[in-house]
Amino acid sequence: MKRRRFIKTAVGAGSLLVLPVGLKAFGKTVNSPLRFGVCADVHKDIMFDADNRLQAFVDKASEHNLDFIIQLGDFCRPYDYNREFLSIWDKYVGDKYHVIGNHEMDGGFSRKDVIDFWDIPKSYYSVDKNGFHIIVLDGNDKNHSKHRAAGYARFVGEKQLRWLKKDLKATDLPCLVFSHQTLEHNDDGIENREEIRTLFENENRAAGFKKIVACFSGHHHTDYTTEINGIYYVQINSASYGWLGEKCQTIRYSEEIDRKYPLMKFTVPYKDSLYAFVEVNDENLKIEGVESSFVGPSPKDKDCPKRPENKRIVPFIENRNLNL
Repeated sequence: MKRRRFIKTAVGAGSLLVLPVGLKAFGKTVNSPLRFGVCADVHKDIMFDADNRLQAFVDKASEHNLDFIIQLGDFCRPYDYNREFLSIWDKYVGDKYHVIGNHEMDGGFSRKDVIDFWDIPKSYYSVDKNGFHIIVLDGNDKNHSKHRAAGYARFVGEKQLRWLKKDLKATDLPCLVFSHQTLEHNDDGIENREEIRTLFENENRAAGFKKIVACFSGHHHTDYTTEINGIYYVQINSASYGWLGEKCQTIRYSEEIDRKYPLMKFTVPYKDSLYAFVEVNDENLKIEGVESSFVGPSPKDKDCPKRPENKRIVPFIENRNLNL
């Protein structure tokens, strides 16, 4: 049975701010809804059937009347043998946008290598689509502070921040922001997320309406939405799997597949590709997701450590209806 639950509002942090009004009260209403398809964390270089998962998304997106599609990173590394995978994306007839994830640079690649392979102008950029301003951020800048987090870079550097401030000032359109790592309350999110959220909240107050409507991210391989001071932060689940780690490893498909894709044993794959279609109008933001099931034993079956609600591994992207 397909899940058809709709969440009217997101549970998030309380606000002491005087929040700006929604889009409809701005007096410059959106002429027609913005519609787009989104997927995240396909992980071509880990998932043996990544091509089929991407094809499922592109096929379904082609059935919709969309303004664009976008993938939120951890898509594929710039190996020559990944060109066939990339061609599935490129064959979509319509506008399409990339976000760079942290795993794109694994294997010694640079962001320039990824930009050239994907044929995109920059790692961060913006475009106007159907009455909305679309902003793509690159959360892979290095934090040169001595207090930087260990592991992969997850930071928006000074040069990119200057560009972002200038870009926001130059538009009076409602904005949607896309990044790989989240900007909300998450220990593994972009390190200077509070600085960026404050920038967005100040921009909303100055504009007098919800200029920054929502921020979408991948990276965390889970499904939830948070509202912080009037802005929605939407986490898009991986198209492929949840990460369980060494203690919960299981061969999910076959020993032959495991030998070729040795990292898969540390995951719990979803049977079907997960993705979502989003519609934004004057009054609400609607998310139509996909429901699947786990391949093999679930995290609970494997007695894996329990996670907080916003980090739980689930084989779906839930439908949501968020009021603006």
